Amino acid sequence: MDTTGPSDIHIYRDNNILDAHDFPELIEDYLMELEIRNYSPNTIRTYRSIINCFHRFLQGEVPENHEIFILKSFKRYIRYLKRDKKVSQNYIYLVTVVIKKFFEFGEIGGLEDVKTPKRSKSLPKSLNEVEVKKLIHTIDESKDDSNHKKAFKHRNKLILTLLYSTGLRVSELVTLETDSVDLDERTIRIRGKGEKDRIVLFDENTRLLLKDYLSKSSMEGDYLFVNRSGNHLTPRYIQMMIKEYAEAAGIRKKVTPHILRHSFATHLLKNGVDIRAIQQLLGHSNLSTTQIYTSVDMQTLKTVYDRAKLL
Repeated sequence: MDTTGPSDIHIYRDNNILDAHDFPELIEDYLMELEIRNYSPNTIRTYRSIINCFHRFLQGEVPENHEIFILKSFKRYIRYLKRDKKVSQNYIYLVTVVIKKFFEFGEIGGLEDVKTPKRSKSLPKSLNEVEVKKLIHTIDESKDDSNHKKAFKHRNKLILTLLYSTGLRVSELVTLETDSVDLDERTIRIRGKGEKDRIVLFDENTRLLLKDYLSKSSMEGDYLFVNRSGNHLTPRYIQMMIKEYAEAAGIRKKVTPHILRHSFATHLLKNGVDIRAIQQLLGHSNLSTTQIYTSVDMQTLKTVYDRAKLL
């Protein structure tokens, strides 16, 4: 027997889907779940931003109480991102994946049949070997530098050298701990994505820079690179630092920590290092992620092909 009275029906019809779910609380619950599952802080920040932006967009829509409202609003939001915000196809892909996962977590219907768009497969940009050397040597010390400036330059040169010679992610570099470095073995133990450990290698030149830096460092604490407050450097600081040095070196390409990582992988491949070894050094869980580098250096591919003399 239906016991719902006319006033109850009126309340239900006026109760839209945004009122039916406590979105701010649901968002916090979801982000807490990601943290428990060892998602990185950067990934959680990205997810928070994407979900909050869509929630704000929903609040500006005319509310309805059925799932078709979610689907229509999501399509309008994607159109808004493309037309008005001019975002990339890869960002549309990320928004779709994140929003769908969030709605699935909250058991909110409406997006089950939304197809995940394809990502654009542009080749990763990289610097050539000459440009890398130019970038790093732009920080060479001068005899007129004060001791403080020499120490500052030495630290920054070591940072750039490490990013290139190890292929570290910037998030991994800023949280490097001093006791993770083994100068004798020329290795660094890294806690990477998904709390997975891996070992990266560095060359003799980097070892000498590290040894000199560690012998002169007066900073206390666990982190290898710290600011004046004793806290580890931020990825943003490293990004801005690299941008300034790239401009000083006269490099017109956009240079970021990630481009140094791409350059590391590209140059290893160019010099004949097996792609599975590169996968291990980069900390990729899937070989398909590493395989994008096989398309980067066509000139090298042609050289190897011609050397094979098939006919």
